[in-house]
Amino acid sequence: MLLLLQLVKIDIPEPPKATAADEIKAPKQVMALLKRSCYDCHSNTTKWPWYSDIAPISFEVRGHVKDGRTWLNFAIWNQYDEEKKQKRLKGIVKTIDIKMPLPSYIMAHPEANLNRDERESIKKWAQSQIKE
Repeated sequence: MLLLLQLVKIDIPEPPKATAADEIKAPKQVMALLKRSCYDCHSNTTKWPWYSDIAPISFEVRGHVKDGRTWLNFAIWNQYDEEKKQKRLKGIVKTIDIKMPLPSYIMAHPEANLNRDERESIKKWAQSQIKE
């Protein structure tokens, strides 16, 4: 059964074309946190681990990246219109304390875990970008 599962692949669409000008801009400290904890699922620069091609784990890994890029892709941030940017910033504020990064991701990538101060730093930055 496990061998047959290897034949099933979850396709990840090619990431949208992006330039350096399209990438989100944030203070150096915030960018470092985003790149360490968010970019694997929320950018075009996913570092695919060896197990991302082995089913059934690949289903979850690839599904998370596909969903993550669909909801928010930091690599194409400046291609978003202002309404979409504002919605994503509000989503960051709402989820950074309780949902992100996903616990399953942190289990495999403990370096991506954010402490309270780091979460607060990202949250404050996102809040500062929201136009009420």
